[in-house]
Amino acid sequence: MTRVPWIAPGDDRTPFPDPEQALREPNGLLAIGGSLSPARLVEAYRNGVFPWFAEDQPVLWWSPDPRAVIRPGAVHVSRSLRKRLRRDEFGVTLDRAFARVISGCAAPRRDGAGTWITPGMIEAYSTLHERGIAHSVEVWRDGTLVGGLYGVSLGAAFFGESMFSRHTDASKVALVRLAQQLAAWGFDFLDCQLPTDHLRRLGAEDWPRRQFLAALRQARQRHQVHGPWRFGGVSPLAGEAHG
Repeated sequence: MTRVPWIAPGDDRTPFPDPEQALREPNGLLAIGGSLSPARLVEAYRNGVFPWFAEDQPVLWWSPDPRAVIRPGAVHVSRSLRKRLRRDEFGVTLDRAFARVISGCAAPRRDGAGTWITPGMIEAYSTLHERGIAHSVEVWRDGTLVGGLYGVSLGAAFFGESMFSRHTDASKVALVRLAQQLAAWGFDFLDCQLPTDHLRRLGAEDWPRRQFLAALRQARQRHQVHGPWRFGGVSPLAGEAHG
């Protein structure tokens, strides 16, 4: 039986193992332990790794194979979703209500499924947001928050973490609007982590881990200016044109 490397609690310095050493089953489990400090999280994303664990578990680090990835300029908008966007019934903003978005993502699902977004995760990603590294997309209807998503930005890569919806298509609107803005800013890809049929319908491709890591090495070379995002604003990629 393959042993999964253990990182001591609070350890921010021990490097992650090579992602190619991740288990095949469960798919992508790479390491156990460590912390959710900003330094550890940034290092994880730099290496194509993300945390995902239940509240009663230690921190589990993953790098699955394959990886669900959307090329920002190739996001698929269905005919029905396009009609909804044209009706302009939703307002969409960036970085206006991060705390409310991550709380919405952590709330119990309608299907009764539990959440992996623990209080510790909320605190960790809120710290990244305060540092201009984690970002949120908010979807509003008549002044009420009805959906959104949050994730981490590193170079020309955006790593989507979770989304929620309290109105039909609200989370899809968030993802599509974000992808369109990332394309305008010149981002290379939007990581969606684990492939699903839902993501494929939105244009996600299944990338072998080796392809994903090669693309990430390129994307992280692009210098990024951290801070709050705004639709149509100056690109966070230094030297890039605004959309």
